[in-house]
This record gives sequence, structure tokens and C-alpha cells, in this order.
Amino acid sequence: MISIHSEIDPTIGSLDEPAAQNILRTVLSGESVTETEITLILGSDDLLSNLKREFFHVNQFTDVIAFRLNDYDEPNIEGEIYISLPRANENAKIYENSLNKEVARLIIHGGLHLMDYKDDTEEQKQVMRDLENTYLEKTDWVNLKVTVS
Repeated sequence: MISIHSEIDPTIGSLDEPAAQNILRTVLSGESVTETEITLILGSDDLLSNLKREFFHVNQFTDVIAFRLNDYDEPNIEGEIYISLPRANENAKIYENSLNKEVARLIIHGGLHLMDYKDDTEEQKQVMRDLENTYLEKTDWVNLKVTVS
């Protein structure tokens, strides 16, 4: 069973949780994943930068962090995807995308990380970009309805 939960800091914005969960479901089913327990967390720049510093020993803003809570060799996925809504909003402006599309891309990106896709090298980054674009085409990101407070 695919189980996806959402947590959103109401002081930073809102999003259509069922639509966000459906985007992640599209990725999971596209990658033949049938057993998951994933929490999608939308938070602040501070939350994600603190996680980045604590777990990756890097002091910088980031838009998405994914934590796999069980071993990658297990067929089921237990994990968390953290998205900085303020950073997503800023990136949407920089890359001239809608906020809906940017958040959808981050949901997809985080989901791919939970499936052990990496983006350490240019080749790995290209694979992930191609998959992000493929899944964006298969999802209804236009109706994600993201707002920033």
C-alpha cells in the first residue's frame, strides 16, 4: 500500500495536499514502487538549512531534502521529503516557472532520491532532470494550488 502524509507549516503557506500526494504517487507507480510510508513536509528555509547543516554538514539554503528511513535495498520505502516553500517560491521566480510547477518538481525530485537516485555528478543530474520532466508531463501539477504567506 502507498501511504503518503503531508505536514505544512501554516505560517509559510498552503498547498492542495491530495494533489501533492497524487504527484508523488505517479512517481512511485512509474518506478514500480507499491509499498511506501512517506511524509511530505513543507517548511521554512530555516528548517531545511538546519537539516542540511546537521545531517550533511553544509551551511546553505536548499529547496528539498529527502531522508530514507529504511535501507535502500528494502523494496518498501519509508521516508520523508522536506521542501522549503520560500526557497521554491524564489526558485520559481529565478527559473521563470510557476510556483505550482516548481513545487511539483521538488516533490518528484525528493521521491526519486528516496528511490536512491543521486545527483552528485552531471550525468546523475541529467538522469534526474529527465525523469523530473517525464513525471511532470504525467502529473496534474497545474492544479497543485500552492500559496506562500
